[in-house]
Amino acid sequence: MSKLLFKTIALSLLFATAGFAAEYLSPEYMALSRDGKNIYCTAATAKKILILDAVSGEMRSEIKLAVNPSGVAVASDGTLYVCGGDFIGELFKVSAAGRVLGSVRVGHTPIAPVLSYDQQSLYVACRFNNAVVKVNTATMTVEGSIQVLREPHALTLGADGKLLFVANHLPAVRATDDVVAASVSVIDTATDSVIKEVMLPNGSTGVRGICATPDGSVIYVTHTFGRYQLPTTQLERGWMNTAGLSILDGQSGEYINTVLLDDVDLGSANPWGVTVSPCGKYLFVAHAGTSELSIIDRAALHERLAKAAKGEKVTEVTYGSDAVPNDLSFLVSIRRRVRLNGNGPHGVVATKSNVFVALYYSDTLAKIQFDAEHPRPVEVAFGSAPDLARDRVRRGEMLWNDGSMCFQQWQSCASCHPDGRADGLNWDLLNDGTGNPKQTKSMLYSHLTPPTMVTGIRPDMESCNRKGLTHIQFVVRPEEDALCIDAYVKSLKPVPSPYLVLSQGFLGLGKGELTLSKEAKRGAKIFVSAGCAGCHPPSNKGPDGELLFTNLKKYDLELGVGNEEGREFDTTTLVEVWRTAPYLYDGRALTITEMLTTCNPNDTHGLTQTLQPDEIQALAEYILSY
Repeated sequence: MSKLLFKTIALSLLFATAGFAAEYLSPEYMALSRDGKNIYCTAATAKKILILDAVSGEMRSEIKLAVNPSGVAVASDGTLYVCGGDFIGELFKVSAAGRVLGSVRVGHTPIAPVLSYDQQSLYVACRFNNAVVKVNTATMTVEGSIQVLREPHALTLGADGKLLFVANHLPAVRATDDVVAASVSVIDTATDSVIKEVMLPNGSTGVRGICATPDGSVIYVTHTFGRYQLPTTQLERGWMNTAGLSILDGQSGEYINTVLLDDVDLGSANPWGVTVSPCGKYLFVAHAGTSELSIIDRAALHERLAKAAKGEKVTEVTYGSDAVPNDLSFLVSIRRRVRLNGNGPHGVVATKSNVFVALYYSDTLAKIQFDAEHPRPVEVAFGSAPDLARDRVRRGEMLWNDGSMCFQQWQSCASCHPDGRADGLNWDLLNDGTGNPKQTKSMLYSHLTPPTMVTGIRPDMESCNRKGLTHIQFVVRPEEDALCIDAYVKSLKPVPSPYLVLSQGFLGLGKGELTLSKEAKRGAKIFVSAGCAGCHPPSNKGPDGELLFTNLKKYDLELGVGNEEGREFDTTTLVEVWRTAPYLYDGRALTITEMLTTCNPNDTHGLTQTLQPDEIQALAEYILSY
């Protein structure tokens, strides 16, 4: 395992120093300069920052980087702060002329940098450390790290910069809890401590975007709103997934309500970027799944929310605040849906008269005059259009995230499998009866570890993908689409575990060698003595040397409850298990430690009951290192 990771990191560093050229730009996150003249856009797969004219959207120039960027912030003097990288995540300070002025390591997969109000500090989310790191912008040194719940994906400041709002991507609770949802962590910037965890409505997951009004008084959060309590028998009226916009108070951090971004018979899958016009009149939401932009009248939105809070009639189904999150007609007449000329809108930024949307898979920018009576997008291309017809992997990734091919556009594969992984929810699929919901599985290595599904009911990944189109998206698609989706799933590679350690080397930059910690090495021996290696053999590898950590068999480990009692379950891979909590088929174990102890009373899932707490800790760290 270590040798494979060594090669991966070494190649990554080689490409960075050699200026490796990517085929796609993948424009993603944007920031507007303080003078309103430039837009800075990350090219997520091309190691560049694109500098765009804030009037026309045309590209003026570019800044080359050593890593693929995953976020950008702009200071009042034009200085850029750009983050990027994975395990060796860094924050770069770049002059307006494009010269790198300094850098600092911040953590695993940094994203969404945000400057403090005085610009003396910068906060950046380190997604796979579950942390927000604070950096001194003058010295480019880390001042501290604040732990949050799970995979922070976006940040914004509230009123006067006193509160920092952190959008956690996934739920951090057991899937068997009464409420399973992602949360927004609220940080007091005076003490740099979490003062509140605001749980979003039940079923909220896949949180991608967050923004504040210009005065910071209101916070908006975009997320998928899974209706996981129902069997997956249909899609009409958002039966399985809807698109949510949650609203918080920017001064107190209190939750206000959640509105649906869909229409009664037309979904708007996978909302992503969100921003407010400088005048505060409009709210904009980019829908990654349906390639649309929502333009919402903010005053009318909050007028309706206020009426609902008073128990007054707002629509035919809403007479109070509790009804709002289930009302597909709540935004009728106060929201315009603009179809974009491209695919994969992620980032969104607004100037005084236009809103710009970055289209990830099209390598284009959409410019929309939002005050127009009939807003129409103007497409701005950054080069020749990507030829996805000859690239099954890239086209498969696009289709994986494309909700427009789903019946009534309610969801995409990514709605339940964001980034090809899992959403943290239990779903009651119909392939093994009803009334027995089970955890969403990560698709990583699913082509190498048949059978698929928690119970192994599908023979292989290819069958799974086709059944998903038919029974989850309720569509019939050409076989070529399925082949492209297969290719994308096969292309998924494990992200290095945050539990690994990096050796240091020349000039302190590291050799790129990832190794097990001392505690994990101790856990490796316990892994064998406790019998874990019998079902999860480290020696079992794929055709290209991939570590699989499964013997590909099914067992009844006395873990089934209710009508699942006596059922055999698939032996899952342990690769990236650090990323797939909660655990067991129904997500009853919040942590690996809990799975090894309270959820294994009869020692059927490894001989763990006689282990001491420090041995359990070492074993868990070993398991979480892959």
